[in-house]
This record gives sequence, C-alpha cells and structure tokens, in this order.
Amino acid sequence: MPILRRLLLCLLLAGFPALHAQDAPTAATTPTVSPAQALDDLRDQLDGIKSALKNKPDDHALADLRTTALAVQDQAEQLAGTLSPQMGSLDARLAVLGPAPAKGAPPEAAEVAGQRRQLDKDKANLDAQIKQAQLLGEEGMQLATQIYGLRRDQFQAQLTSRTATPLGASFWAEPARTLPDDLARLKRLRSHVADAWHDAWQPPNRLPLLLCLGAALLLLAAGRLLLERLLYRLAARAMPDGHLRRSATAAGVALGSVLVYGLAVQLVRTGLDWNGTLDPSLDELARSLVRRVCFAAFVAGLGRALLSVAHPTWRLPTLSNAAARRLRLFPGLLAAATLLLGVIDRVNSAIGASLPATVTTRGLLALVVSGLVGVALLRLDHARRALLAAGSAPAQRPVWVGLLAGAAALGAILSWIAVLLGYIALAYFIAVQMLWIGVLIGALYLLLHLVHDLVATLLAPEGRSGQRLQAAFGLPPRTLEQAATVLSGISRVLILLLAVGALLAPFGTDPQELAGRMGQLFGNLKLGQLTINPGTVFEALAVFVLGLFAVRVFKRWLGEQLLPRTTLEPGMQNSMVTLLGYAGGVLVFALALAALNVSLQSIAWIASALSVGIGFGLQAIVQNFISGLILLAERPVKVGDWVSLADVEGDIRRINVRATEIQLWDRSTVIVPNSQLITQNVRNVTLANAQGRVQIKLPMPLDTDAKRARQIILDAFLGHPTMLDTPAPSVQLEHVDTLGIHFVGTGYVPSPREVGGVRSELLLAILERLRSEGLPLTRPQDMRIHRLHDAGETG
Repeated sequence: MPILRRLLLCLLLAGFPALHAQDAPTAATTPTVSPAQALDDLRDQLDGIKSALKNKPDDHALADLRTTALAVQDQAEQLAGTLSPQMGSLDARLAVLGPAPAKGAPPEAAEVAGQRRQLDKDKANLDAQIKQAQLLGEEGMQLATQIYGLRRDQFQAQLTSRTATPLGASFWAEPARTLPDDLARLKRLRSHVADAWHDAWQPPNRLPLLLCLGAALLLLAAGRLLLERLLYRLAARAMPDGHLRRSATAAGVALGSVLVYGLAVQLVRTGLDWNGTLDPSLDELARSLVRRVCFAAFVAGLGRALLSVAHPTWRLPTLSNAAARRLRLFPGLLAAATLLLGVIDRVNSAIGASLPATVTTRGLLALVVSGLVGVALLRLDHARRALLAAGSAPAQRPVWVGLLAGAAALGAILSWIAVLLGYIALAYFIAVQMLWIGVLIGALYLLLHLVHDLVATLLAPEGRSGQRLQAAFGLPPRTLEQAATVLSGISRVLILLLAVGALLAPFGTDPQELAGRMGQLFGNLKLGQLTINPGTVFEALAVFVLGLFAVRVFKRWLGEQLLPRTTLEPGMQNSMVTLLGYAGGVLVFALALAALNVSLQSIAWIASALSVGIGFGLQAIVQNFISGLILLAERPVKVGDWVSLADVEGDIRRINVRATEIQLWDRSTVIVPNSQLITQNVRNVTLANAQGRVQIKLPMPLDTDAKRARQIILDAFLGHPTMLDTPAPSVQLEHVDTLGIHFVGTGYVPSPREVGGVRSELLLAILERLRSEGLPLTRPQDMRIHRLHDAGETG
C-alpha cells in the first residue's frame, strides 16, 4: 500500500518536478541577517564575479554571472528600500527631542543629551548603510552591463570563426583523431546511465519503475489521440460556433501534445529516480532532456494544430488542403530535429566532447534543419503550382507570409553555403534561428488569434456575456465593441513585446535583460519635475480605469436603486447623480495623479499651463462647463422641463458638462451651449409645477340663446376629468359685434403638457352638444358679385 500511494502521488505530480523532490525540513528556521552582514555578503558576491571574469569564462558561465549580478542589484535595492523607512523613524524621534540647545543656552538633561547622541550615531550608520546598498546596486548593474558586452563580443567572434571546408580531408581528420577520446567519454556516460538503471531495477524500486514505464508507454501509445478527440468533442459541444472554437482547439492541441509527451518522459525520469538513485549530474541531465522533449512536443503539436489535416474546417491559416497534406509529416520531422539538436548539444556538454566533435555534429545538424526547411518550402511551392495547373487560384496569402517564406529559403541556402565554406558556427546559428523563429511566429500567430477571438467573444454585444454586461452596467453595444477593440489591441501589443524578448533570447539577450534595458530607457524620462516610470504609468492607468468603473457602478446604484425610493423629483435625482459623477471623476483623476507620484508643485505647473491655454482658446469651453455646474446647482431648468429660448422650444433631455440637449416637438434634438441658458432669457413653461391653461374661443350668431350656449360650454369644461376644480373653469361672453357673439371658456389642467389634448377633447364634446341642441356656430360671410348684362346685349 505505501508503494501504491507513492505511485499515485508520482502520477499526479510527475509533470511538476519542482514539487517532487527530496523532503525538505519542515521546521527549518531562517537565521536573521543584519544589514551589515547582508552588505558584506553582497560585496563578496560582486568580488567573486570580478574574479571569475578574469578567467575568461564561456557564454554559459557569463550568463550565470550576469544572473548573479542582477540578483545582487535587486537585493541591494530591496535592502535600501527596507532601510529607508527606518531613517524616517529616526528623524521623527529626533524631532520629538527638539533642536539641540544653542551655544550659551542652558544645557539639556543628561539623559536627553545621551539619547540625542545615540540617535545621531544610529542615523549616521543607517545613512552609510543606505548609501552603500545603493552603490552596490549600481555596481551590480554595471557588472551586468559589462558581462552583456562580453557575451556579445563572444557571440560575434563565434559567428566569424572558420574551419576547414567539409569538402576537404583536413576537416574530417580532426574529428577522426579525437574520436577515440570522445567515444571513451560517451562510454563513461553510458556506464553511468547503466549503473543508474541497475540501481532503479533493484527490488525496492523495481515496481515503481515498471508502473511509471507502463504509464509512460500508455500515454505515448494513445494519450495524444484520445486527448485531441476529447478536445474537438468538447469544443463542438460546449463552445459557441465561431472563431474562438477554432483558435481554442488549436491551442489545446498544441498544449496537449506537451502535456502527453512531457508527462510521459517525466514519468520515466521519476521512475529512475524514485528513491534518489540518480546522482546530481545524471539528474540534471535527465531534467534537461525532459525540458527538450517538452519543447519538441510543442513544436509537433503546434504544427499539427496549424495544419489541422484531419479537420480542414478548423484550420486557422489560409492553407489549401493539398498543401496541408503535403506538410503533414514536417511537424514531426522538425520536432525530431529539434529534439536531436538539443540532446546532442546537452550530451556534448555533459561528456565534455572535443571541439572537432562539437563542430562536426553542429555542421550536420545545421544541414539537417536547413534541409528540412528547404524541402518544406519546395513542397509548398509544388502545391501552389498544382492548384494553378488544375485551374484553381490559390488562397491569397499576406505579405508577411511571403516575406517569411523568402527569408526561410534564403536562410536555408546560406546555411548550406556556410557549411561548405567552413563557417560551421554561422551555419548552425542560421539553422537554429530558422527553427526558433518559425516556432515563435507559429506560437505568436496562434496566441494572437486566441486572444483576439476570446476578447471578441466575451465582449460581443449579442453574446451571452456581452448581454450580461449590458444588463449589469447599462453599457450600450457600441461601448462593448470599442472596449473589445481596445483590449484586443493592448493585448496584441503586450504579446508582441514578449515575442521580441523571446526572439532576442538566442542572440544572447534574455527577456530579463530586455526588460531591464526597457526599464532603463523609459524609467528615466522626466516631464519637468515628474519622473515617468512604466510601472507607475500602468498603476495610474489601472487606478483610473477601475476608479471610473467604480464611479459608474455607484451612479447606476444611486440613480436606479436609492434615489427612486426617495421623495425627490426625477429632475433633482438626475442633477444629484450628475454632480456626484463629476465629483467622482475629479477624485479618480486625483488618485491617478497620486499613483503617478505627481506632487503639488507638478499639479501647479500643469494648472499654470492649462490657465495659459484657457486664456487663449478654452474660454468658451470653461464658460459652458461652469454654466453647466450652475444649472445643476441652482436648477433654473432641469431634466424634463419644457423651455423656450430664442427660436428653440422643447423638453430638456440631458444636461451635460458642456451643453444641454433639448428635444423638439418633431423628436429632433438641439444641442444648446450651457452658457446660453444662463445669459439669455429662458421661458420655463413647467417651472415650479406650473399648471396648464386651456382656453377655447367660439363665435356664434347674434340670434343664439346666449345662456344656453354658455351653459353647454361650461358643462363640457366641468365634465372633463382632467380639469382642475381650483381655479374653477369659467365661460364668459367676451364681446358682441355685427358678426355675432363671442364666448371664451377657460379652465386649468395639472400640467401644460396636457393642454393640447384636453383642448381637442373639449372642442369635440362642445361641437357635438351644440349640434344636438341645434345651435350653430357663426359661418364666414360670402360675397357674391352678379353682373347685369345690357339689354342690347341680351337681345
């Protein structure tokens, strides 16, 4: 049972070598190191780096030394940052004691004087330690820069080194001469491996080894196929139809290959080293081989995912089926070449192979890799020609694909030429670069598609998540589309920056060094007294975006949940929400400036620059902004009011920072600057809950029964349900003339907006009653002209 439990634990943790190691002491305590001891340790490390540089180390040793120098720099900066707050504490304690007595003044107490001397001494020591830590950090950075220069010089020297041409006998003479020694070294490595296998085959370790080997064989035999089928089935059932399904499945295929093969090899290594049977050198070799197998598996999985021969409709690149079928073997061949390249290089390093053997193997590997690239390009060209011969136009490929294919063809030709001329290091470098750049561009292509499709799917207005965001935060569809575009662009830029760091790694520049150089380049920019640092810029952007998001959520909660449950009128609610939104925006902007470490002096500098701009060209904008604040505070007009100014009359729909939106009766909208609502005469029809007056004038003939007509009109006013009782409706005989008698009916309704509808209903009711009572209205007089003909003409 203990063996089975350990085996189960091995299967779960085999993919994580860092978690499967010898048990560390659980109760170990870390001794406290004083700042002086830490500074001495950092100084010793820097001195050790300087001593190692005098021995002219190789590239791998230089890389380790540079890593140590950067680590010393980081530790020194952290130590200085840890000690700096203590300086503030000492200053505060000295401030409590007050200034020292002036010359001739009464002396202070002995205890106070002794405490002051001790604090001054501690402050001097602390200041010296901080300065020493800062100097050590600067020295570590200088050493890292120096080592970087040495690596670049070695790299350039290796590229320009030349040996005899492989076409001559002298080239093969040196490897033949050193072959016995290299075979002897290889035999010693083989004997070490055989001893490790013998130890692992002993009874205590045999069963775990057999189980690990069996699990590894099972994974190699059917693991990848089953995993890929599961991925396609899950994608077809669980993911929506679209681009994300293809890109996510392709990424799953690539990573699944790494998981299967990497886990299988890790199981083999775990079985061999079940009880720590491998010595440190063999264990390091085994771990290195596991990493190389994982990378080769990624190359194979990435190629299969991009070609997608078995599922053409899931293919990401615009590649014909014929071309994909012609290239179906090359992902495996390139993965094998990658694995062979890494294994040979690592074995040569482990056994200390001679220089002729290393040069020969690298030359052969360069020919193999460049040959595979050349054959793949030829098969692609044959596929395109076959399509043209069949009368089918091949898919239009982007310009960068053509440039990449041309560069690969040129690299393959140059690699072969360099090998034939004896520039083995240059040929090997070109071959490795072609392989590395190809894998990097393939992974970059897949990752860019995956990120773009993921963002587009999550923020699609018609998608499930997009509809939830719209319902939760009140976002319009256009805002989601814009957010998706911005997030996709930012993600692509970050991915491209990471790709640049990965691309420069084989040239002797690792991503850490690239990040350090970018930090030096952009971390010392200054705008006046403001230091611009990428970290603080990103922090300020995060504070600004999250702050605006919080303000938006608060406004939504205030306007839709809290204020509607109060007795405030809608216009007042809208004004409060708008003002609090402005205040929140100002607060968020201030917090973003604080995250940028902007001092009050910098803010004053910015304000002075803005005041100059306001004086020249922003007066109208500021005037409208202040007017908008006055409108929201005094509320002479508010949202929903019926206003009239100059030639504009309508309802106020929104009061913005700069202008107010007024909707006219034809449903069109007029944008009126806020200053006009303050400086011009404005008629507010609905101010202070104004009532609406309904007035009807009716002319009637002179012989009409005036009392009866008046009563009919008054009954219509009194019988309407909307008419107010106070003031009471009234009907008056306005005047009498030769044309007839004229009645005026007046009544009041709760709102001016109801006047038109009520007037129409009253007119219809009055006309119907007058017609039923036989009381006509005055008709307009007609003038007829009759022309009399002369008698002679009639006769």
